Amino acid sequence: MQLLDVEELRRPIEFTTYASEDYQDLLAAHGIECSMSRRGNCLDNAAMESWFSTVKAELGETFETIGHGKVELFDYIEVFYNQRRRHSAFDYVSPARYEPEHVTEVQMAA
Repeated sequence: MQLLDVEELRRPIEFTTYASEDYQDLLAAHGIECSMSRRGNCLDNAAMESWFSTVKAELGETFETIGHGKVELFDYIEVFYNQRRRHSAFDYVSPARYEPEHVTEVQMAA
């Protein structure tokens, strides 16, 4: 199995390159599906871009090893972000606290 050249994917690339056949073939060869916004829909990935920005600001962007990064990200998401971090979109409660109440409301309304 050929290793993925990560540096090749990290280079600044314009949209036309993302859509190019060579680039799409490289991704497909490694089982990666490319996600691109539709033309004229600049907000398509806004929620994920916002989340990644939050993670980078609160946790950082680099880790000692890949294994260390996986542990840190799991801890951040499952222990802190979902259980304790208050979210303005959820009336300043954590997702773990907000979800059971919201699911009950939705079920009652149905």
